[in-house]
Amino acid sequence: MKTETLQNVARIGLGSMLVFAGVSHLTFARKDFQAQVPDFVPLEKDDTVVYSGLAEIALGASLIFAGEKRKEAIGKIAASFFAAVFPGNISQYTNERDAFGLDTDKKRFTRLFFQPVLMYWALKSTEKSK
Repeated sequence: MKTETLQNVARIGLGSMLVFAGVSHLTFARKDFQAQVPDFVPLEKDDTVVYSGLAEIALGASLIFAGEKRKEAIGKIAASFFAAVFPGNISQYTNERDAFGLDTDKKRFTRLFFQPVLMYWALKSTEKSK
C-alpha cells in the first residue's frame, strides 16, 4: 500500500474516532468524561465536556475533509489538542476516578501511554508524503 493511501486511511480513521468521541461527550458518555476534567479547570465540568466534545467533532471533521493545503496544519492542531487534554487523563489517574471501564490504577496508568500515540498518529497521518 502506498504511503499516501495509508496516511489517508489513518487520517480519516482518526478523524472518525474524534467525531465519535465528540458525539459521545454530548450524549451517552457525558458523565464519564466529567470524571476526567481536572479540578483546576475554571469551568463547570459539564461545560468543559461539552466544549471539548464540540472541539473534537470539529477537529475530526477537519481531519476527514482536510484538503492537501491544510491537512498538515490540522494534524498539528489535533496533536496539540491531544496534548492539551492529557492533564485530564492524569487527573483521572491521580484522583482514582472510574470511567470508561478504567476502574483500577493499573488500567488508568496504562491509558496514559496512549495519548502520545494519538499525537504521533495525528502528525504522521497528515505530514507531507515523501
